[in-house]
Amino acid sequence: MGLFDAILKRFANRDIDWDDLEELLIGADLGVPFSMEILKQLRSLGRTLKASDVLAECRRRVLAVFPETETPALSPLASGLPRVVLVAGVNGTGKTTSIAKLAHLLTREGHQVVLAAADTFRAAAIEQLDHWATRIGVPLIKTQYQGDPSAVCYDAYEAAAKRGATHLICDTAGRLHVRSNLMDELKKIERTLGKRDPTAPHDRILVVDATTGSNALAQAREFHASLRLTGLIITKLDGSGKGGMAVAIQQQLGIPTLFIGTGEGIEDLNRFQRERFVEDLL
Repeated sequence: MGLFDAILKRFANRDIDWDDLEELLIGADLGVPFSMEILKQLRSLGRTLKASDVLAECRRRVLAVFPETETPALSPLASGLPRVVLVAGVNGTGKTTSIAKLAHLLTREGHQVVLAAADTFRAAAIEQLDHWATRIGVPLIKTQYQGDPSAVCYDAYEAAAKRGATHLICDTAGRLHVRSNLMDELKKIERTLGKRDPTAPHDRILVVDATTGSNALAQAREFHASLRLTGLIITKLDGSGKGGMAVAIQQQLGIPTLFIGTGEGIEDLNRFQRERFVEDLL
């Protein structure tokens, strides 16, 4: 049940109870600061409110959080060089599968994609991405397990540039956001890619699991401190995840949601559309 349905069900036939409304807003993973802003605005109206008043204010405020964008995310570079997309996340978020879905989506849009299997630590990670690359029909640059992830990304850039690819997507090992040594490894990958293109990586995307709720905000904050994230992929929105954490992350950290995953299939990744997302969320 979405937030709108919950509000309607709770307050359809009675006055707004502020404590109940606060519980609903925070329970939707909108974040405490943003929830308090909505409550403050509603209280300032100084009149008896109906459920429809609350719904209108929630819709207005949530829409305002997400910026309107004119250029599609991950558009090819004007220089003709590969656009380098570095993808990170904690274990279990669906990172590698999301990378495959993203490669498939970009390929369907007519772009040429190369994948880099820079997760050289997790058992079967390279085989998993290799399977997807074969299925999608895109090149995969890989090495042996325990190999240097930075070297893989460097070689993958070389291959992408020679092929005239529009995009290079680098998979990285899943890592806990509290492990500083693993975060430093991501910085090393950045520095290595910068030797081939000083502006690379052009995108630093974090994959977060919608079902983790407010924990996704903590993950985003730590990764952002190390990587200066440029966007999110939110997975598992077909499950119990409400996706409200996308609002909290955008509002508190300024990191936009670029893509959302809604299932296990290769087609189940879509570009973020704020109006549709808000309607689904609320």
